[in-house]
Amino acid sequence: MAGKIPQSFIDDLLARTDVVDVIDSRVTLKKKGKDYMACCPFHGEKTPSFSVSREKQFYYCFGCGASGSALSFLMDYEHLGFVEAIEMLASQAGMEVPREEGEDNRPRVNYEPLYAQLEASSLFFREQLRHHPQAQRAIDYLKDRGLSGEITTAFGIGFAPAGWDNLIKHVGDDPAKQQALTTTGMVIEKDDGKRYDRFRDRIMIPILDKRGRVIAFGGRVLDGDSQGAKYLNSPETPIFHKGRELYGLYQARKALRDIPRLLVVEGYMDVIALAQFGVRYAVATLGTATTSEHLEQLFRATDEVVFCFDGDRAGRAAAERALKNALPVIREGREAKFLFLPDGEDPDSLIRREGQANFETRVKKAMPLSQFLLENLTDQADIQSVDGRARLLELARPLFSKFSPGIYRDLITDQLAKLAEMDPDRLAGHLYKSEQAASTAETATPQRKPSHVAARTRADNKILGRIIQCLLHKPNLAALAGEPANLLSSGEPGVEILVELLGLLQAQPELNTAAIIEHWRDKPAGARMAELAGQSPLLDDEAALMHEFEAMMESLRKQGQRRKLEAMHAALSNKPYSEWSEEEKNSFRNQSLV
Repeated sequence: MAGKIPQSFIDDLLARTDVVDVIDSRVTLKKKGKDYMACCPFHGEKTPSFSVSREKQFYYCFGCGASGSALSFLMDYEHLGFVEAIEMLASQAGMEVPREEGEDNRPRVNYEPLYAQLEASSLFFREQLRHHPQAQRAIDYLKDRGLSGEITTAFGIGFAPAGWDNLIKHVGDDPAKQQALTTTGMVIEKDDGKRYDRFRDRIMIPILDKRGRVIAFGGRVLDGDSQGAKYLNSPETPIFHKGRELYGLYQARKALRDIPRLLVVEGYMDVIALAQFGVRYAVATLGTATTSEHLEQLFRATDEVVFCFDGDRAGRAAAERALKNALPVIREGREAKFLFLPDGEDPDSLIRREGQANFETRVKKAMPLSQFLLENLTDQADIQSVDGRARLLELARPLFSKFSPGIYRDLITDQLAKLAEMDPDRLAGHLYKSEQAASTAETATPQRKPSHVAARTRADNKILGRIIQCLLHKPNLAALAGEPANLLSSGEPGVEILVELLGLLQAQPELNTAAIIEHWRDKPAGARMAELAGQSPLLDDEAALMHEFEAMMESLRKQGQRRKLEAMHAALSNKPYSEWSEEEKNSFRNQSLV
């Protein structure tokens, strides 16, 4: 199992990274006072509300609430995963990303030689397309497909000449490079130890990961009557897993700053041909059905995914598989659609026949997931009869159980209820019975607090939020707080977060705002802390802020003492004073004097 990246490394990385430089290289910033401003890159606006602080190493948009560190920005702007963003920043800072050992205690494997050899192979194939004596056949094929030199270059297309060992000879006798070729599947090793090139006499299409590194290849035969497979892919390797990768996603991100949608098509040439005609948002799976990992990647890049299938029976079956895999990741804010092509057409042929505008009109009018799901169900049941409607619901149950709770599920459940002629609440009770039972058990009606206690709780929470905000803006204030654990006895809601924050800052006083927020990534309180960090402090004067912080800490301690007194009152209220012990009398007297 891969080890985690140590938090100490993330802290050090953020300390060496300037968020202003990271953002300014992608979004033009203008100095305004001690901070920088720009129009927010995450929502449309005409008046700048996107603020970047060099002091805090933190950004915040007062319009849409987007906020975070340099890591968060790269993840959202470049559509990277957390680890990918760390690796990008580390590369720019000249740092190597360490890993804590996993449960199996295996050391981290260095895959850089594999990436290097695949990149060298890609360069070799591109050179062969330009200069090899047999290259004209490959060039003619690409021209017949209507591909320009520009699009061929953009997708790194090359040529593997006929012959058993062209790539092997190019690498030479270097044992390390020869082994890298074998590990990456570029070369096949026989039982007797002899090796030969996997790809021969084929158009070579490099497959890139989300960072633009070559991780595999797809090879397309030149002759239609060739006995070899029409398309040949690299095998699974340590750096290439078909169920995780999407062909064309890196190119789509490079071509489009804002990706309106992603169109999932069948193969490489469909992606390339669509790009040739101006549709730069097509991607393809690599010989597998669309997996949940694929879908999470797609929805990190855009809010709308359109699956494109042939209109025949095989296409419908593939669409049903995609539907089932999409259900768990669909929720409000995410939209999936299904586009079925006319008989005998594929994306390549259709866009050539009717042009970009007409093709994109089809894409925009694709069938929503909800419509495809319900039509697919009603095709299997006669909803004109009670028996048929019962069958409809039985077919729907395993599919609807895949939806995450939320508005989207509620809306599509209402649509199903109309088809079944059933009350929506009653239907939801049948479809999600076990879920509702668990929810009922967890949310038993709590005893109502007296109004004055509820009001005080709200005030206490407000003070806690203000204290945390002060610490996020001025981490050095933590030195004035005393022993954090003493605050736990106050019993204030949320005080555990404050105690954890104080402990962190007292142990690591050098942390800036961005690094602090990263400690709460993926935790329930993380979003609220980022919001507090983005808000300007009420007091700019450091001495006044220090005085306010100490006053609020004292107020918090007194509130905790009052809470203890109320608890003591409640415990002794039903007990006659004559029965109180001396310890209880002294404790009550001392607490009352506070």
